[in-house]
Amino acid sequence: MSDLKNLAETLVNLTVKDVNELAAILKDEYGIEPAAAAVVVAGGGAGEAAEEKTEFDVILKSAGASKLAIVKLVKDLTGAGLKEAKDIVDGAPAPIKTGISKDEAEALKKQLEEAGAEVELK
Repeated sequence: MSDLKNLAETLVNLTVKDVNELAAILKDEYGIEPAAAAVVVAGGGAGEAAEEKTEFDVILKSAGASKLAIVKLVKDLTGAGLKEAKDIVDGAPAPIKTGISKDEAEALKKQLEEAGAEVELK
């Protein structure tokens, strides 16, 4: 019983960043989509969750000079087919991924920018 109490106390004291990491672990390693994670943070925090944005959209503003490399990267990052990835790049500004965690959004942005694309997080 004390182990469950310790677990409950740990969960209540998680920061928004910790909850996002936990959600990613549950999804990636166990296939569990933790929809209630945001509710726990919003209910347990002292207004912190209401002020901090938890879902981000990665928007491709421009492919830059290396369009082919960006198309290949978008294909790999999104799991889309080559034609769909090309359509996304040709349709810039266009969303690459929406409703993802801050860490994942920043990682995608970094990869795309390193390949020469102009990217925005919303």
